[in-house]
Amino acid sequence: MFKDFKSVFINVLQRRPFAVAYVKGSEKYPALMGTVSFHQSMSGVLVVADICGLPQSEDECGRHIFAMHIHEGGECSGNDKDVFENAGQHYNPKKCRHPQHAGDLPPLFSANSCAWYAFLTDRFKIKDIIGKTVIVHEGVDDFSTDPSGMAGAKIACGVIKKY
Repeated sequence: MFKDFKSVFINVLQRRPFAVAYVKGSEKYPALMGTVSFHQSMSGVLVVADICGLPQSEDECGRHIFAMHIHEGGECSGNDKDVFENAGQHYNPKKCRHPQHAGDLPPLFSANSCAWYAFLTDRFKIKDIIGKTVIVHEGVDDFSTDPSGMAGAKIACGVIKKY
């Protein structure tokens, strides 16, 4: 089983993604940038995040985990209070409670201000998220508080586009 999954994983990653979001930080976090790519596999969607420039804490036990979600809006714009307000709320077509929204993603774990992960999901199809946004939040998702997991301010955003 493990060898089969490993070969599928490698095979999927060697192909071009079906969609990608180029994530950029807000004015407060201009060094924050990266990509979130979406690869179709027979088992679901493989999501690969590669983000750098995440804020660091001088405290060893400080801020190193960041919530990341797909939001329903299609713009990375907003206002003084919320720079990415037009990204809207979490993508949640089935009206589930948090953290069962289709757009609820695993958190980013920062290592020297960078994070990378890949995971498989069947919560959405790629065609359903084209035009939606990927948001990185300044805090950790508590995976219970509805609607947003108390993840804090939006610090980076990218629109999901066909590759």
